[in-house]
Amino acid sequence: MTTPELPTATIAEQGSLRTLHLGDTRWVQGAMDMDRPRELVLEYVQRMMAWMLWRDSTELARGHAVQLGLGAAAITRFCHQVLRMDRVTAVELNPAVIAACRQGFRLPADNARLAVLQRDAAAWVEDPAHLQTAQVLCVDLYDHEAAAPVLDSAEFYAACRGVLAHGGLMSVNLFGRAASFEASAARIAAAFGRDQVWSLRPTREGNTVVVAARGVAVPGRETLAARAATIERRVGLPARKWLRMVRPLSLPA
Repeated sequence: MTTPELPTATIAEQGSLRTLHLGDTRWVQGAMDMDRPRELVLEYVQRMMAWMLWRDSTELARGHAVQLGLGAAAITRFCHQVLRMDRVTAVELNPAVIAACRQGFRLPADNARLAVLQRDAAAWVEDPAHLQTAQVLCVDLYDHEAAAPVLDSAEFYAACRGVLAHGGLMSVNLFGRAASFEASAARIAAAFGRDQVWSLRPTREGNTVVVAARGVAVPGRETLAARAATIERRVGLPARKWLRMVRPLSLPA
């Protein structure tokens, strides 16, 4: 069996906005404002950080954050350089994407706190060496056609839960022209438990971010509001807006 050829990575610019594309498609795989490179430009990428609402404010920078799918390295750079988490790992199959991020999107070289791995995300989460090793897992896995998540099975989401330590959190971008949000969300709920899964409203572009937790006790509204205010003050993300749009997962009976 032959391995499908991976698409090339291309970089486009419009003003100060730099975007990453795969092959010759128009789909944006990631973006960076060259004037403010540490900011999260795309709205759905900002919402991928909504997991912060479920963590105590004193714990935000502690632990291991993993990104499956590098994109333009926005989440990786944010966790490493802005949140300054103890450890950050990014898993990306396509070496052209890693090279583009290093050359055009200010992804730093690996160091004691950062590791960028050229590996298949499914193999990484299924590796027993990674059981319960992450506090945060961000999943954004799309190919050059952006039709549906590349990895979206019940087994994959169960393996993602296995990677999380107790109290860990996963955020997933669900988007695609051929994707079914309800089917994907149901698989996530089967892996994590319906009472441990929440969704945000879709963006204008149609991205819906789902947050799933492993053994998290959700605090009261007052505590969540205080956490949102801390997030806004500390890293400038619109956490109070997220709080207004977060809902427990609702699926057909």
